[in-house]
Formats: sequence, structure tokens, C-alpha cells
Amino acid sequence: MSQQRQREDGEAAKRLRSREVTDGPERAPHRAMFRAMGFDDADLDSPMVGVANPAADITPCNVHLDHVAESTIDGIEEAGGMPIEFGTITISDAISMGTEGMKASLISREVIADSVELVSFGERMDALVTLAGCDKNLPGMMMAAIRTDLPTVFCYGGSILPGEHEGRDVTVQDVFEGVGTYAQGEMSRDELDDLERNACPGAGSCGGMFTANTMASISEAIGLAPLGSASPLAESDEREAVAREAGEVVLDAIEADRKPSDILTRASFENAIALQVALGGSTNGVLHLLAMAAEAGIDLDIDTFDEISQRTPKIANLQPGGTRVMEDLHEIGGVPVVIRRLVEGGYMDGDAMTVTGRTIAEELDELDLPADEEIDADFLRPVSDPFDEEGAIRILKGNLAPEGAVLKVTSDDELRQEGTVRVFEGEEDAMEYVQEGHVKSGDVVCIRNEGPRGGPGMREMLGVTSAVAGQGHADDVALLTDGRFSGATRGFSIGHIAPEAAADGPIAALEDGDTVSIDVSERRLDVDLTDEEIESRLAERDRPEPNYTSGVLAKYGESFGSAANGAVTNPGVKRE
Repeated sequence: MSQQRQREDGEAAKRLRSREVTDGPERAPHRAMFRAMGFDDADLDSPMVGVANPAADITPCNVHLDHVAESTIDGIEEAGGMPIEFGTITISDAISMGTEGMKASLISREVIADSVELVSFGERMDALVTLAGCDKNLPGMMMAAIRTDLPTVFCYGGSILPGEHEGRDVTVQDVFEGVGTYAQGEMSRDELDDLERNACPGAGSCGGMFTANTMASISEAIGLAPLGSASPLAESDEREAVAREAGEVVLDAIEADRKPSDILTRASFENAIALQVALGGSTNGVLHLLAMAAEAGIDLDIDTFDEISQRTPKIANLQPGGTRVMEDLHEIGGVPVVIRRLVEGGYMDGDAMTVTGRTIAEELDELDLPADEEIDADFLRPVSDPFDEEGAIRILKGNLAPEGAVLKVTSDDELRQEGTVRVFEGEEDAMEYVQEGHVKSGDVVCIRNEGPRGGPGMREMLGVTSAVAGQGHADDVALLTDGRFSGATRGFSIGHIAPEAAADGPIAALEDGDTVSIDVSERRLDVDLTDEEIESRLAERDRPEPNYTSGVLAKYGESFGSAANGAVTNPGVKRE
């Protein structure tokens, strides 16, 4: 070994926080505890890398993560590190969807970030590899990396294969929409049963460009994961290779002392947004990127999403708007082929840093990607001939949403509507109304008291949106909420309305029969009331009592900030 390398290794060793629990005679009891777990002298002299693993048998998104963790651990050991695996929670969004349990989903993002931060802080770890499967795992793990500011590599667990039904590829989105079609009498119970049995053939996160795959793609664009790591399927040799690479890259990051604060900049977040809107990614990406930026101390507001969407073309057409899934994108080169088109078109900054220590442009040069002219895919277009001149995300404002509301455009229809509103105080009543077949073309349905504090937890309501879509009203029935809609939602679904009802937002003043106007091209969401009428109604209304007065839902319900700022709970960052 050269003297220069010895000096570098010595400097890296001095930086190791784990020395606080492994060095010196006074740490003999600490080392004894490590030896009880099979660690030896060589381990104790190596960087201590935490492997945060939310493996669980409660969702196919995470059921295989122990195998992913094994490959990560192999990579860490081969690169000279001391891997320490620890667990954290997950919530299955798809299984809790449509129930009271869905209120736990957004809270789990915070618990994941809190728990990983606590373990790495308490055990004096030097670095992290954070694994993720289901939706809230991904932002939770990235928020933890930002908070700890340890050298960290994010590693996605990969997506599921599509199922097959009547000769076509299907996902869980089709099953949710099938419920609405069945309720309408246009699908038999036997066909719905067959769809249910074939939609999800194995392990992995939902296959469309829903929330998990959106955030996995974003992890590449923002620089927290190596390029090319998002698209390999969950149950594949390529996924194991990605996990092993994460273990190797994190040791290089330790040696270089390369931390999230060295990677994340305003340009990083703008890159992430550009990719999100070009892919047609989930509206949840807005909420999570705002929260991540707040943790990083980077100035980012909800209007930035609209500004970037207006100047960035939508060049991909994946589920829920299209028919293709992450596997199809992987077969033509994965997320990097999209990033390459955006960089070359001037829509992303290729000079932004990544976790490997190279820029995005340098990483693209390192990858063995097919030449752009060789890619022939009906779901991916060049920036010169996009599916839409604007990106998929729209931020609407008006006297019904002064702080903003979020819509993902999934069709070519001109989304403009004016109609009388039917107001529901929660998801269950709205779902019953839809399932009974009451909605008709031109309706406006409002579901309130589902915001970060009011729910609490800002439930996703894929059941309602899918039931509407399954009845053929995806683009002519408007749904409004201060809660969230799933990444698998398509159609005229406007969420994140802020301020929420629980914070005395104008949505709390709506009454059945009010006229609501929506103009997506003008970014407007208004109710035909004066400011004085809204204020009078708010002053006179009876505020609902909190749904929970004790336990974790009450605690986080009191802590959540506005959806317009990412619904963060960390008191050290901007909440209002």
C-alpha cells in the first residue's frame, strides 16, 4: 500500500464515529457485546455500516427485503466494512387502502425516519445503506439519510412483475378499478375473482409509475442512489447486483467523507422534480420532496413544481395513465435513458453530484446504455415529440386552495369543470355514495377532514378514485380532498388542498350545492363564494372533535404541518 493511501486510510479512520464504542480499554464492555454477536477484531477495526431493513410479511413490496439485505451485507463486507443490520416498520398502503388503517401510512414515513435516525445516532454508526419497498419507506429512508448526514446509499427493493389477465398485463390498479366496474354491473364476480388472483404474481412494489417507483426514480435523479438502480425487478439477479453495489459504494463514500449534504442542492431537487413530471410520477412525490427539502434546509416551495412542470415535457406514458410498467422501462435501459434525454434537452442539470462522487453526466457516460436512436418504445418519446408539452403535475390555487392543491394529468382531455359540489366528511361516506352509483358526468365530489392533522395522516383514497374510474368517470367527475390520492390514481383527482379543513381552510366552508369551478390550464380551483362568505361560514361552523385523543395517531396528528410544506413533523424544519 502506498504512503498516500495509508495516509488517506488513516484520515478516514480518524473520522469514524464508531471509534467511540470500539476503541480503547474503557470500551472493553462494548466490544464484548459485539463479540457476542460474532464480530471479530477485523470487524471492530472497520467502518460500521448500518443496514436499515424494513422487511416484513405484511406486503409483497417488502417480503423479499431480507434477501436484498444479504446482498448489501456481502457488498459491505467485500469492500472492508462492518455491516450491522437493523429493522424498522412498514405499512402496506394497498392492504390498508380504504380502511381506517390507511391513516397510518404517512405517519409511517415519519416513524421510519425517526427510527433510523435514532438507531444510527445511538449506536454511533459511521454510514448507512437504507433499503426500501413500500411507498413511505422510500421518503422515510431518504429523510433519515438527510437528517443523520452520514455517508448513505439508498437501495430500492425493486418492483413486482405485472400479472396477466385475459391476455393483457395487469397490476393492482386494475383490481381496484375492477371493484368499480363490478359495482356498475359491467364485470362478473368470477372475472373480478380471476383478476384478483392474477394481478400480483410475486414480491416487489406495485409495478406502475405509482409512488414507490416514482420515489425510486427520484432517488437516482436527486443523487442518493446510483443511476440504474431503480428499475431492476425485485426478484432478479440484477436486483441482487444493485444491492451488492450499494454496499460497495457506501465504503467509497465513507473514505471520501461524502455525505448527503455534499450531494443535495437546489439543482438536485429541481432535477428530481423534472424527472417526476416527465415520467408522469405520483402526486405523492410533491409531498415527499417538499419534506426532504425541508430536512435538508433547501428552499423549495409548492409553486416550484408547477414552474418546472410548465417548462418540462412529459415524455413517458406509464401506468396509471398508460399501460406500461417499470419492467418495460427497465428493458430499454431504465430511468437513465429518461434522465439522458432530459439532460441533453436542457431540462436537468448534468453537473449535479451523485452518491458515487461523479456527476449525473459522468454517470451516464459510465453506463452501458443503448443509443438513443436505437430505443423504439411506444411509451417513451424524445423531448422534441412529447406526449405533452408540459409535465404531468399541476399546482392549482384559488379561494378554495390558497396554499395550493395538486393534480396529476393522466389524459389528453381538457380538464375544466364547473358544477355543484357534494360534500363528505370522510372517505367512507364518499365511497358508499360512489359504489351505490350516484355519481354522474359533471359531478364534483369533495372529501374533507382527511388532511395531515384532520385525518390524521392524510389518507390516500385509491378506492374512491378507482371506483369512479371503473364506472367510466375518470375524466368527467372531479374529486377534491385535503387528503391524498394514490400514485395509482388517474383522472380528475385533486388532492393536498391546503389549508386543510382541520386548519380552518376554505374547504371547511363548502356546503352541498355550492358551485365549484376548476380550470387546470389556468391553475385555478375556486368556489363561488366571497371571502366574507367563506369567513362567516368558518366562524359559524362546528369543528369536529379529533378522531384520536391518545396514542401514535394523536401524537403525530398534532405534529403535522401543512401539506403545502410537505406535512413535516420535525420541529427543526419549516412547518407552516
